[in-house]
Amino acid sequence: MGSGPEGASDEALLDTIEKWLERDVRPHVLKLDHADEYPFEMVEQMKELGLFGATIAPEHGGLGLSATTYAKIVEKISETWMSLSGIFNSHLIMAACVERNGTAEQKAYYLPKFASGEIRGGLALTEPNAGTDLQAIRTRAVRSGNGYVINGTKTWISNGIHGTCFALLVKTDPDASPRHKGMSCFVAEKGPGFSVSKKFEKLGYKGIDSAELVFEDYQISGEQLLGGHEGRGMQAVLGGLELGRINVAARGCGIASAALKDAVHYSQIRQTFSKPICEHQAIQLKLGEMATRLQAARLLTYDAARAYDRKERCDMEAGMAKYFASEAAVENAMESMRIHGGYGYSKEYHVERYLRDAPLMCIGEGTNEIQRIIIAKQLIERNPA
Repeated sequence: MGSGPEGASDEALLDTIEKWLERDVRPHVLKLDHADEYPFEMVEQMKELGLFGATIAPEHGGLGLSATTYAKIVEKISETWMSLSGIFNSHLIMAACVERNGTAEQKAYYLPKFASGEIRGGLALTEPNAGTDLQAIRTRAVRSGNGYVINGTKTWISNGIHGTCFALLVKTDPDASPRHKGMSCFVAEKGPGFSVSKKFEKLGYKGIDSAELVFEDYQISGEQLLGGHEGRGMQAVLGGLELGRINVAARGCGIASAALKDAVHYSQIRQTFSKPICEHQAIQLKLGEMATRLQAARLLTYDAARAYDRKERCDMEAGMAKYFASEAAVENAMESMRIHGGYGYSKEYHVERYLRDAPLMCIGEGTNEIQRIIIAKQLIERNPA
């Protein structure tokens, strides 16, 4: 599979995904979303498409796609149903953590199984009292013989119910200073002591399972310690979050694009005062803003993806893309609903779903407030007085 954004094989994959979305996904989205039903059949189809190995290197059985091509895939899927992108994105961040930081044995065992979808999972970072401030986590891993015993709770974990393996961030030395030096990451598979306590009911982002995970005297082998060393967990997950923020930006582009396309279509068939509403200047002003907003979000997203592909530090670029594209999704969704009028508020149309799904992008993978702080700090660091 070609790694370049214009690779012929990448374009063929994008075309295949687009056909799959139209044939097997779009006709079922409203039913699954309204019922908050997990899309088991679509997950199996995503396995066949290779999406669970999208960014995993070919030597480990993955497609080895660039972040740029991956962003295009995520945008295309999110334009149809954003929830599907979350099922493989959290999984791929977990895979990136292992691929970048794992031992040779961890890579050899897990990456092929991650790539095929045989083992699926995600990230277990957030806790009831620790979201954006990950260094405040309380889940503790205590040495016991050749392994560890883990106790704590993780919350808002994507794939928490149907996933079986998670990159689990814990404290191995709660007294360490700075705090991140006391944090470690484990590749944790479900087993005795590792349970799911509840599924969260959400405003949007339906279908995907967001759950609370509980660890009660959960015993794990020392061989599951990511990279084989304590104290490196924070660095391992932060690298994966750059890809996660590019993913969220691409999701924002997908929703912004869907909202715009629906608005353009509806404005041409809906008439008021004896002419299509697209001929009214008030509607034209909205469409012009929506289209410009989407294009700007795309350019920021691809810029961040290209920086990631060059293996450059890109927390500023990813933060800019995530911040702008998620806000663009919210604004385009609202404007699309207004253009649709009463029909935009009806569950018979997709527009109300965009409005429910979009706000999550402003919160997930670090709030937009923290993104602006990251952008400012990087701006100052890169431009010393």
